[in-house]
Amino acid sequence: MKLKISSIFLLVAVVALSAFKNPVKPVAYTVDVAKSSITWVGKKVTGSHNGSIALKSGTLNVDGKKLTGGGFIVDMTSIKDADGSEKLEGHLKADDFFGSAKFPASQFVITKVTGSGSVLTVTGNLTIKGITKPLSFPATFAVNADGSVTATASKIVVDRTKYDIKYGSKSFFESIGDKAIYDEFELAVKLVATK
Repeated sequence: MKLKISSIFLLVAVVALSAFKNPVKPVAYTVDVAKSSITWVGKKVTGSHNGSIALKSGTLNVDGKKLTGGGFIVDMTSIKDADGSEKLEGHLKADDFFGSAKFPASQFVITKVTGSGSVLTVTGNLTIKGITKPLSFPATFAVNADGSVTATASKIVVDRTKYDIKYGSKSFFESIGDKAIYDEFELAVKLVATK
């Protein structure tokens, strides 16, 4: 009888140890670019502009009901102004700003996710014009009834001067006066992803 009980304990121990050796890996969800969106707002002394930009691709790594990683790639040649100004769109794509011909994509890669429940702080590396800098922002995450997941960040603040975008910046051109464009711009990102 003692031998049988010892064998059962040994079997349980082996199963428990194998579970630690082979932890469950997060599931990679693919971002549905048609259901996802990125919008932007840029401000200057005399007003502001806003618009959209297209996603090329992305993934969200999910462990159970928790966001653990992922990232997305942005098509920098797709910058649109909400007012339809081709002149502004052309200037934003030019070397003064994002240099879309030379740098057709930007990327964000998640390195850490903290927080509990649906309210999180996402930290990662943002690459614009070939320059990579760390960035953190608040986000929400939800598992939807249809099995898809949604990650939303309604206000990501980016300092463009960190990516060598200095045009119209008062930080670099003090005498620019009311023609100054603020260094920070805002992004709102909504990613919908499926298995």
